[in-house]
Amino acid sequence: MSDDLGLWSVPLAILGGAIRVSTPFLFVSLGETITERSGRINLGLEGTLVFGAMSAYATAVLTNSPWAGVAVAGLAGGLFGLLHGYICKFPKVNDVAIGIALMLFGTGLAFFFGKPFIQPPAPPLPAIPFGAWSDLPQVQAALRVNVLFLAGAALSVALWWGFRNTKAGLILRVVGDSADAARALGYDVDRVRLVATGFGGVLAGIGGSYLSLYYPGSWNEGISSGQGLMAVALVIFARWNPLACFGAALLFGGAGALGPALQSVGVSQGYYLFYAAPYVLTLVLLIATSSPDRALAGAPGELSLSK
Repeated sequence: MSDDLGLWSVPLAILGGAIRVSTPFLFVSLGETITERSGRINLGLEGTLVFGAMSAYATAVLTNSPWAGVAVAGLAGGLFGLLHGYICKFPKVNDVAIGIALMLFGTGLAFFFGKPFIQPPAPPLPAIPFGAWSDLPQVQAALRVNVLFLAGAALSVALWWGFRNTKAGLILRVVGDSADAARALGYDVDRVRLVATGFGGVLAGIGGSYLSLYYPGSWNEGISSGQGLMAVALVIFARWNPLACFGAALLFGGAGALGPALQSVGVSQGYYLFYAAPYVLTLVLLIATSSPDRALAGAPGELSLSK
């Protein structure tokens, strides 16, 4: 692969890898942004992501339709989100503890129901060949963009605009910043947070469908590799801004593509260390954005991690 482009194969492979790898990060982070904007945190999205991947793959195998798999994954994710939101409305219930419990529940449920679907092939999601103008196979591969990536990019713009210019966005921000003020204005705080958490779960489930139906494009029990949890750190790094989530997802995706890119140009020693780049980046960002002396800039006032 490197014979035609030389070292230019590395940035090209990182670009293509960033587009492929970033899509689950993007959907989960956008979903978590909506949830946290309402003043609730959901650490159970890792389990939602894995269960979404399993349910999408199983549905695609049974129906021979990848889009049916995406729909079922979104529905399953929404149910997990609604369950999380319903439990967390009760007094003295900790969001973080419930999230961890549902993360374990979702992954365990996915492993249990997904065992019969590890071997059967499923139809993949379609992609748009933006690199068809080039004769170089590596350019064609790098610019082959899945439809869900484009949908996620459009959704990030829509959410950024919606938070600032719609009544629903204003209500969400008021509930997230001050529950007392929201109640004084006549808004049902529990209902708003329930809907926000449910919609966040829908997006996380769709992100899981991308994993099993496009990249890496199979179902197995280690498919997520902690991407759901990393996406929570990504939201904090992006300061609860959907547009910044898009950029941060590309950054995480590029970090995840670094190891395969080096391997593609013949680096045979030490390249596997770069496979840990997304996890190192997550740790660095968490350290860089934490401080005992100041609140997180842009954090919703009702969010437990900002108090």
